[in-house]
Amino acid sequence: MTVDPLALSHTPGIAAATTDLTKVYGAADTRVTALDGVSIGFQEAEFTAIMGPSGCGKSTLLHCAAGLDTPTSGSVRIGTTELGTLDDRQLTRVRRDRLGFVFQAFNLLPTLTALENITLPLALAGRAPDRRWLDRVVAMVGLADRLGHRPAQLSGGQQQRVAVARALAGRPAVVFADEPTGNLDTRTGTEVLGFLRDSVRELGQTVVMVTHDPVAASFADRAVFLSDGRLVDEMVRPTPDRVLAVMQRSDARAAAR
Repeated sequence: MTVDPLALSHTPGIAAATTDLTKVYGAADTRVTALDGVSIGFQEAEFTAIMGPSGCGKSTLLHCAAGLDTPTSGSVRIGTTELGTLDDRQLTRVRRDRLGFVFQAFNLLPTLTALENITLPLALAGRAPDRRWLDRVVAMVGLADRLGHRPAQLSGGQQQRVAVARALAGRPAVVFADEPTGNLDTRTGTEVLGFLRDSVRELGQTVVMVTHDPVAASFADRAVFLSDGRLVDEMVRPTPDRVLAVMQRSDARAAAR
């Protein structure tokens, strides 16, 4: 009997995980090890911030964990679905049906309304939105009076709210966010971070966010720190000052090498 790997039940408590994850770019003189044996689990209904200096591997970790990039070795799981066992079609289904994405660029289609952009992934999957869930998401991000507007009629912050709502609309197992406030001013960025945090507290969502900003990390339940492609520290209930202290120590160690 053939078992559909997408039908496997997930391990309670773990939304996504990597084991001995390695990612190498190039070869010989141009060889760069972006990730060096990273093992980490992301708990359900938890907001995790991935921190570290530029070039430390944090975006590579997120992209591999989300199935957007292929690791050189090691394993990546969403629940108990091992992404390395999936063909391209199955991997596309996982990304479409079980994951949500928020990027620094809003990636909205300019000809669609806010509501159409929010529900686009569901439409492409041939799924009708859960109306009650969609209404909760829209209310949480404060878009109820903007659903008929196109992106050009929205501010940058409103466009990123649309992107957050789009990521949440399909009730994904995990939302992966890569520098989601990078193109926003401080006030608007704080609002978007609040929406991501509220999605965890109010909707039970799992969020994994890459950021270099200690203030952004303070919205998370947990912060993990990378340096030279390795996990070097972890913090529960991060605050801006504690995060900054860890990053300064990491910078000092790097400068001493």
